[in-house]
Amino acid sequence: MSRKGNKILTIPSGVTVKVENNKVMVNGPKGQLEVPFPSVISVAINGNEIKVSRANDEKQSKMFHGTINALIHNALIGTSEGYTKALHIEGVGYKASVNGDKFTLAIGFSHPVVFDIPKGLHVVCKTPTDVEISGHDKIVVGEFAANVRAVRKPEPYNGKGIMYVGEHIIRKVGKTAEGSKK
Repeated sequence: MSRKGNKILTIPSGVTVKVENNKVMVNGPKGQLEVPFPSVISVAINGNEIKVSRANDEKQSKMFHGTINALIHNALIGTSEGYTKALHIEGVGYKASVNGDKFTLAIGFSHPVVFDIPKGLHVVCKTPTDVEISGHDKIVVGEFAANVRAVRKPEPYNGKGIMYVGEHIIRKVGKTAEGSKK
């Protein structure tokens, strides 16, 4: 029994939802999203509530049931409130900047690393070391933040790199002179 799939979703105020051709279209103040779903899943809208149900109890249907419910829930939140990811850059001379639709990182390589900002995302550099990525699609926001972080992951010895705000990096001790004397 899928607890996620059986959860009844509430439509926030200012958001409109339509279901047609195995797609759920969600429109809100932040943007518009579509969630496609397979034919074994059915989505019903009753007033201010959305209920997702499955046609049978096969393994594939059960897997889709919870996933589709979670994707619709993410679309409802994204179009009404939006999602944000905050990154912090740690290291001497490491910095970031935004120029139009380009995001540039200077993080110790011989060349700057340049990213194209996807449509629907807003990237803001509050300081040269603090970056905030926001948008209405949770998947795109998370993927862009992960790609930026992957350029220079935080390392445990000096603590340098690109990390999520609030992420705890477990620090390691380096080599000691005491161990080489034995």
